[in-house]
Amino acid sequence: MMMYESEAFMNDIPARLDDASKRYGDRIALDRVDLHVGTSETLALLGPNGAGKTTAVRLLLGLARPTSGTATIFGHDPRSAAARSRVGAMLQISNVPATLTVREHVTLFSSYYPRPLSIAQTLSLAMLEHLASRPFGALSGGERQRLFFALAICGAPDLLFLDEPTVGLDVETRRSLWTSVRELVARGTSVLLTTHYLEEADALADRIVMLSHGTVLCAGTPLEIKKRTGATGDAPLERAYLSLTKEVA
Repeated sequence: MMMYESEAFMNDIPARLDDASKRYGDRIALDRVDLHVGTSETLALLGPNGAGKTTAVRLLLGLARPTSGTATIFGHDPRSAAARSRVGAMLQISNVPATLTVREHVTLFSSYYPRPLSIAQTLSLAMLEHLASRPFGALSGGERQRLFFALAICGAPDLLFLDEPTVGLDVETRRSLWTSVRELVARGTSVLLTTHYLEEADALADRIVMLSHGTVLCAGTPLEIKKRTGATGDAPLERAYLSLTKEVA
């Protein structure tokens, strides 16, 4: 039987995978992975398509169970109310009723949490103040992406999952969202970020875990990973990423 650790010394660690594996029939999606997200830390989970990033996120959100090993959120089973009340998530596939306005959606989602941000705070962090009265169905793709960000943060989560959060955003809006993420981290939020924008990982992450074929390829600060490959010049993290992934292709 898989046991979920809940000792006091574990409870201050926002998210952990310990020797976690996930199999789907004969396919190994994740193979004995260890990772953790620290308090007030942004951890970027990187890797090519099929590397295991989505599986790792699903285990930590309680959307799937490890085949072996453990996944914990603040020392609890990710599916427990104790864990879910402290988590916000912005996933790649999201949809909400088209007729409700931005403000109505934020108000509804905020009601699910014990100590949410104010509606004004949420709209400001998501850059949605001027769109508060617009129905979801009338939003552009980038505006919808910002609403999904708002719904992920409105509960003032202690742990925030951001899965490709800036897809479809223009450069200016992307950088404004980075500022909002940094503000949340400064308030004490821990963030697990997946992104294919290497510049984004370099700008936001305190640490990076790079997956390949379901295993941890390397881990460290952005600077440590760049130094590991000697990457310099323009976009050094991208150069390091391409060098490391090419080694195991």
